[in-house]
Amino acid sequence: MKTRYIKLSTKGNTDIIDITPYLERLIKEENVKEGIIFLNVIGSTAGLTTMEYEPGQIKDLKNIFEKIIPYRKDYAHNFTWHDDNAHSHLRSSLIKTNFFVPVTGGKLDLGTWQQVVLIDFDIRPRQRKIVVKILT
Repeated sequence: MKTRYIKLSTKGNTDIIDITPYLERLIKEENVKEGIIFLNVIGSTAGLTTMEYEPGQIKDLKNIFEKIIPYRKDYAHNFTWHDDNAHSHLRSSLIKTNFFVPVTGGKLDLGTWQQVVLIDFDIRPRQRKIVVKILT
């Protein structure tokens, strides 16, 4: 098993970043032909998932998060810590902070229009670190 890291600056507020090119570069650098990569973003206000990374889908995904878990509500967490990011923690819990991607023939096993994305739900810009475990 090998461990690599992806470090990214985010804008917060449901910033969605396509990390597929980073993953493709890592499997090429590590010469992974067959295996699995396990990803975990450090923190409790971000998440990892897949989507079709295009402007309409990005807008739609942000809108659905706002409908399901709105930003401005009287969440108990905000009263406990006197901050304003309870929705960020809840959205992260819904999406999850980790993700597996299989690799076959030196390529990520993703659909034509499927990209792996990091979503930063926090209310401010952040420096995010994704741990990538490579199992071959």
